[in-house]
Amino acid sequence: MTLSKFAAFAAVSGALVSVALPAAAQQKLVPAQSEIAFTSRQMGVPVDGKFKKFDAQVAFDPKKADASKIAFTVDLGSVSLGAAETEAEVVKPDWFNTKAFPQATFQSTTVKAVGAGKFEVTGKLAIKGASKDVVVPVTIAQAGATTTATGAFTIKRLDYKIGDGDWKDTSMVADAVQIKFKLALTGVAPL
Repeated sequence: MTLSKFAAFAAVSGALVSVALPAAAQQKLVPAQSEIAFTSRQMGVPVDGKFKKFDAQVAFDPKKADASKIAFTVDLGSVSLGAAETEAEVVKPDWFNTKAFPQATFQSTTVKAVGAGKFEVTGKLAIKGASKDVVVPVTIAQAGATTTATGAFTIKRLDYKIGDGDWKDTSMVADAVQIKFKLALTGVAPL
């Protein structure tokens, strides 16, 4: 149960990071080709999860990255951990508390190019009423009309009060959660 909750947290963070990927005006997220996943550790064992529902509002021009704006929302109740009992637990107050905080959000503050097809997106990640600055490395690849943004970053679950109460003990569920994302977008200008 603890691992699932932690995985849900990681998934939310992953979804938010995915939003940090560039996209342009008239740009659309292709959900069927996109994924926000996370990996947490319970008693040293990796636990993988993902979020099934997320959305992004993206305005991105790779040639004018500094003018880009990225916003993301993740439905925390859509967490998938592969076990119904764990998924039922992670929505409770000690974990995501989805009744009070149904969504996690990300809002970019800066986007900068850091190399060929590589960007760094800085912004505010808000989960469960806590908001923290995050820096998300993003790699962009284009194939035909689809642009794919990928990346990974790590958050600390306790910074967002995920795993309150007895779950604050990081010997059972690690504090670090890796968020991984792959976002497929249409309408992005060529690199």
